[in-house]
Amino acid sequence: MAGHPPLHELETKIMAAVWEQGEATVRSVTDALADDPDGPRSYTTILTVMVRLDRKGFLDRRREGKKDVYAAAVDREAYMRARSEVEVDALVDAYGDLALTEFARRFDQLTPAHQRALRRRARGG
Repeated sequence: MAGHPPLHELETKIMAAVWEQGEATVRSVTDALADDPDGPRSYTTILTVMVRLDRKGFLDRRREGKKDVYAAAVDREAYMRARSEVEVDALVDAYGDLALTEFARRFDQLTPAHQRALRRRARGG
């Protein structure tokens, strides 16, 4: 997972649609993004990006009749965890104790229940 680069904006939106749908076609993703605040994208734009995501290892593609069906090759939670580790490492490397202090300050602002849930999650539970 650590080997996966960050997704660009449209890649992120496409992956979110595929994760939501479980399996998706270019048409179903195009339809899902039709109401996107950045405006609708053409079928060919979505197709191009989905083919690239397949080549990058984010999507698995299989042929069903005359259409391609895509499924996520990368688990959403695992991807987000790996990317957050990379991003936090970069912040700590760049800002050191200032970044850690900010994380601690924000943690202190959470409700006790939320703090407990995050502690459990950090322990792998």
